[in-house]
Amino acid sequence: MKNFKNTFFYIAIISVFSSLMYWVISKGKVLEAGRNIVTDRVENGHWNDFIESMVHNLKHPLAILLAQIVAIILVARFFGWVSRKIGQPSVVGEIVAGIVLGPSLVGMYWPEFSAMLFPKESMGNLQFLSQIGLILFMFVIGMELDLKALKNKAHDAVVISHASIIIPFSLGLGLAYFIYQSFAPEGIEFISFGLFLGIAMSITAFPVLARIVQERGIHKTRLGTIAITCAAADDITAWCILAAVIAIVKAGSFVSSLYIIGLALVYVLVMLKVVRPFLKRVGDLKSTRESLSKPVVAIFFLTLLLSSYASEIIGIHALFGAFMAGAIMPESGKFRNIFIEKVEDVSVVIMLPLFFVFTGLRTQIGLLNDPSLWKITGLIILVAVVGKFFGSALAAKFVGQSWKDSLSIGALMNTRGLMELVVLNIGYDLGVLSAEIFTMMVIMALVTTFMTGPALDLINYVFKSKSENVPGAISNKNKFKILLSFGDAEKGKILLKIANSLSKKQESSTMITAMHLSLSSELHSFDVKDYERETFLPVISESEHLNQNINTLFKASNDIDSDIVETANQGEYDLLLIGLGQSIFVGTLLGKVLGFTTRIINPDRLIDKFTGKEGLFDNSPFDERTRQIVAKSKMPVAILVNKDLENIDTVFLPIFSSEDAFLIGYAQKLIHNNGSQVTVLDADGHIKSNHGIKENIRSIEQNAPNHIMVTTDKTMKKEFLDQQDLMIISLESWKKLVDSHSTWLNNTPSVLIIKP
Repeated sequence: MKNFKNTFFYIAIISVFSSLMYWVISKGKVLEAGRNIVTDRVENGHWNDFIESMVHNLKHPLAILLAQIVAIILVARFFGWVSRKIGQPSVVGEIVAGIVLGPSLVGMYWPEFSAMLFPKESMGNLQFLSQIGLILFMFVIGMELDLKALKNKAHDAVVISHASIIIPFSLGLGLAYFIYQSFAPEGIEFISFGLFLGIAMSITAFPVLARIVQERGIHKTRLGTIAITCAAADDITAWCILAAVIAIVKAGSFVSSLYIIGLALVYVLVMLKVVRPFLKRVGDLKSTRESLSKPVVAIFFLTLLLSSYASEIIGIHALFGAFMAGAIMPESGKFRNIFIEKVEDVSVVIMLPLFFVFTGLRTQIGLLNDPSLWKITGLIILVAVVGKFFGSALAAKFVGQSWKDSLSIGALMNTRGLMELVVLNIGYDLGVLSAEIFTMMVIMALVTTFMTGPALDLINYVFKSKSENVPGAISNKNKFKILLSFGDAEKGKILLKIANSLSKKQESSTMITAMHLSLSSELHSFDVKDYERETFLPVISESEHLNQNINTLFKASNDIDSDIVETANQGEYDLLLIGLGQSIFVGTLLGKVLGFTTRIINPDRLIDKFTGKEGLFDNSPFDERTRQIVAKSKMPVAILVNKDLENIDTVFLPIFSSEDAFLIGYAQKLIHNNGSQVTVLDADGHIKSNHGIKENIRSIEQNAPNHIMVTTDKTMKKEFLDQQDLMIISLESWKKLVDSHSTWLNNTPSVLIIKP
């Protein structure tokens, strides 16, 4: 009755007020008399009016900006993926994406498309938006600095970092002397040109270095700690020098720049002695996510904006103010992490790619159209590498580091990445760098960032110790080794329970390793240890409850699925246990359309097409990570589809083909170690016709006659399936169930899908 009443009211209210609007519009027509209203500009021109309106909308500045953002994000993500696959930081791929979208490639070969997507009049909007992104990013960089670690290890770090600045700075200044006449823009003093070339040579990309250290698992080592501390000291020093250089360039002379530098010192003192204590007080009172209300967040963001505004007005650039605001944030790692989460996703995913592309639009590789220009580019790269790499390495050796660690520190400090582009764009905006030098320096930034990984690999190879082991590898060849890889702690506990059920009575001959990988882009140098401890704590507690010894393995990664496979393959494990991630393309019509599109253009699928693994997961709800892990692993992989698994007392094991015979071995382990009750389904009579399967089952029946039962009833009623804790099935059989849309899929308990 209530639904009928609501429906009647809805129809009545819509009808009455629609009639009222129609009556008002009809009466309004009378008011048009004598006002020369043009009803149709062109006879039968409604379609033309619609087309003109659409064209006008497409050319609207906001529409152009949104189209640019979409195109930039897609291209940046693709090149970032390619970069990660070849073992490089994603920032390398994103810089390349910017160059590709600029005049060096798209603008050269498809000028009409480039002019449509990046018209000259839209560049201002793109630049300002990218600058906002940079301000947010520099705020994050300032917060990521671990000033406590800098204080504790300041002596060695300051020596190495300052040597890694002064040596390349001097060489850059010397290089400027030789190329000033040919490449300095008209009207630019030598001191301005030389200082910018010097600071560009001496910069280090702290965030890229920190990610590389984490991804290589050396953040806990003395080398990793020194490298991160040196980079932090380098960052602070280099940005202070850059602020002074900008002041000198803007003031026009060194003497007049002293006023700007003096004002900048006053600004820094105010930030350190007045603003920082106030923010610390706020942080102490509001250090939890729950207490961090919107007014409190507004205080910190206003501090960021006012600091950036003040430094821009003084004449040392807004980015220095953003960096300074981040550096004086409350030192609590938890507090900073909350703020970084709020800022980083928007700045890194959306804003930074805009900056890369804007830089790419300025980078005109076509300008280097003479062999002599490429020789100068090579000379710039050589000076940059010699100054930074060898300068850092020699300083590290002088303070007592081994040759291996010294060269590794040199390779890491030579990473320039995004920070170099920031410096170059400031120089370009100030008119200090010409288009040719800007392009050469961008190429240098790419080369020095790209070479870091291979240089570290070469150093490790040259100084390789015979005693070094593969991370996660177990030397005892006689043990049954299980590697379980989990994303969150709850899944880790369930996977550990399965591993324990397969081995708990054979602990002396079994080794279980629990591994957690986290994206390096989501980890920050100051909270890696806390994050690792908090992640493993529930799993370790569960292992103590089960009385199961485990090894733990943690690693920061830029390509989680590849690193899981590499660790499992190199560690020579006998079984890899993972949880199933649900595909984001399942469950909605749009998701299915997007999923079909990604299957066509997904680079991983294209690779699999050529390697013959394309059909492994066709028409399955498996996510890409699971698909890649299973396709590339050399050992058996068990994938858990969890439906509130608590116990593994009753197990259902269907045999659909003779290839499923290997599953009997897992049934045997569960019966022997866990006392599970196993029901084996002989779906198509393969057990009767296969002598090997029959013998294995007979052997189990002799040792544990009450724990295994064979049935041929394929109906598998819901009542029976509801009583089962776990179904173990082969990957091929699972695919057949998915393809046939079997009713089992709605009624099955938790499922362990095993690829032999």
